[in-house]
Amino acid sequence: MRVRMTVNGRPETVDGAWEGESLLYVLRERVGLPGSKNACEQGECGSCTVYLDGVPVCACLVAAGQAEGRDVRTVEGLAGDEGLHPLQEAFVEAGAVQCGFCTPGLLVQAHDLIERVGEPSDAEIREALAGNLCRCTGYEKILDAVRLAAARRKDEAR
Repeated sequence: MRVRMTVNGRPETVDGAWEGESLLYVLRERVGLPGSKNACEQGECGSCTVYLDGVPVCACLVAAGQAEGRDVRTVEGLAGDEGLHPLQEAFVEAGAVQCGFCTPGLLVQAHDLIERVGEPSDAEIREALAGNLCRCTGYEKILDAVRLAAARRKDEAR
């Protein structure tokens, strides 16, 4: 099967995908974007979260063929030509990155939250990230990072 999609703003054509292959597998193994992680393969942990047509989804639950003609944005696509996205920088500064396995999904989900809400409350952050499991940080530094990024975004908007 051939899958044509736009990934991080660039057209991609993947040949030889089989019908049961996940979007996650295609992104990691065929397109060469290993940022999204393969942890549970059941949509329970959030490590594989990517944008599909602007909506966060667990890439492990999306069949590769469902991405045909669609727009995919991965954690690699958050960074710009100038370097890391401010949210990525905030994760580093706040020490929200431990083993890093959950980080890509948390970044995509937190990015979506900040884009939608602007300056979310702690309750909104917790709700938005509830589908992303982390075994290392205890979440407080992750919350700090999202708060920091949202505050910086607000300051830049002034």
